[in-house]
Amino acid sequence: MVEKVKISRLQFSLLVMMFTIGSSILIIPSGLAKDAKQDAWIAVLVGVVVGIVLVALYIALGKRYRSMNLAEYSEVILGKWLGKTVSMLYFAFFFLLSALVLRNLGDFLNTYQLTKTPIIATHILFLLLVTFAVHLGLEVFARSSELFFPWAVVLSILLFFFLSPQIEFKNLQPIMEGGVQPIVRASITIIGSPFLELVVFLLIFPSINQIHGWKTGFFSGYLMGAISLFMTTISAILVLGADITATQMFPSYEVAKKVNVADTFQRLEAIAAFIWFLTIFIKLTICFYASAICLSQALNLKDYRVVILPLAMIMIILSIIAYPNTAYYLTFVSTTWPPLALLFGLFLPLLLLIISIFKKRLAK
Repeated sequence: MVEKVKISRLQFSLLVMMFTIGSSILIIPSGLAKDAKQDAWIAVLVGVVVGIVLVALYIALGKRYRSMNLAEYSEVILGKWLGKTVSMLYFAFFFLLSALVLRNLGDFLNTYQLTKTPIIATHILFLLLVTFAVHLGLEVFARSSELFFPWAVVLSILLFFFLSPQIEFKNLQPIMEGGVQPIVRASITIIGSPFLELVVFLLIFPSINQIHGWKTGFFSGYLMGAISLFMTTISAILVLGADITATQMFPSYEVAKKVNVADTFQRLEAIAAFIWFLTIFIKLTICFYASAICLSQALNLKDYRVVILPLAMIMIILSIIAYPNTAYYLTFVSTTWPPLALLFGLFLPLLLLIISIFKKRLAK
């Protein structure tokens, strides 16, 4: 079920960029530094190269069914019942991802900002805003990305500029001390989240109103997001060092605390938090929107909005029980999530593309 709205190529590109940054900007540097240590920035570059291949795969699949989304052409390629099964599987994947992103936000706020506020209250307040955005539709939160983008860019540039006196290039040495294996192992983390999660945009392709250039929009949005992740990771290593980065749950926030320019500009972590709220809002909104679209397609509903409120209520509970503590979450992200993301972000889209090609050749 394609929503009857249209967004511009620029809006699509900004959605891709902010989704790629999402909550990953909070947690990715820590996971990479645990495996690759001071070579975490190299792991990001390896992941970015693989991510380009993934984006090319999604473009190739979306191009074949320009007027349909992932849930719709799954039924065309695999048949009605197998297609609906795939839609339900993607619904579960995107819904679980939504709950995890919401929990990341709740953990961050409860750790640094709202330490005495129950985490469920934080989740409810933020999800109310996300639910409202999803109800208004794709066109509305796509326009929101245009509004947020200048703020995110300007504040990010200011933050990196003020951090420059704290940079220690010796923190990058020795390069490749542990060899290639730790770098490859770390790159799997960033490939699993967020690059494999970009499959979600197969549900938004049909809503782009510019037929020509949407491929460029996808690539440009992806590269801008990847550059942001690279800059965040290398900044954490340069300022904090690999050991401290690896032990922090949210190292990029700790980096923002290090800002000190002539004892005048200090502790600019509020700026960093504001940027993250914007990107997390966009990512959570897209994931929630995608899960509602997949479920409504599988159930043959005319309007996805009828499932928004029930899903929001379920998500509140799921976000609380998704992982009981930080140690469990770190284990889940490093061991369970990459193969799960690989199934939905690579194997299923690749299978759909191959079957589609064979069916077209057989038809000829």
